[in-house]
Amino acid sequence: MGAGRRRYRPGQRGFTLIELMIVVVIISILAALAIPRMMAVSVRAKQAEAKGILKQIYTEQQAYRQLYARYFIPGGVADKNNPHVFAPLCVEIAWPARYVYSITTVDAGVATFTATATVANPGLDSDAAPDTWIIDNTGILSASSDDAIQ
Repeated sequence: MGAGRRRYRPGQRGFTLIELMIVVVIISILAALAIPRMMAVSVRAKQAEAKGILKQIYTEQQAYRQLYARYFIPGGVADKNNPHVFAPLCVEIAWPARYVYSITTVDAGVATFTATATVANPGLDSDAAPDTWIIDNTGILSASSDDAIQ
């Protein structure tokens, strides 16, 4: 008998191929159920950025209107490469931001405003669906296109 070579002895048990295949199938089923849920949790966590900044824009727009009797009208869109567009509102977009933010107004900013956060393609989960969130002067936050919903 060679060194390092083991022989089967009666009473010694091991796993059969069938038992190993059953374990692999069970693990595959569990992974198939868990991975999509993990992806959805990841997308919702990324959406928290847009929701937080849009709520901040809403709050600061209300304060701005109290001071100047109109809403702030920005000169462009804000994103991680152009973070200071909303400086008069004291809203700065941090470097790792995924979304592009814009504010539109009606009647020269006196009546209403709408702030929008959009992720450019490929979206939050690398598909073609964009993720777009909107808040208006009433404070209602909604998704016009939610990347977390499949």
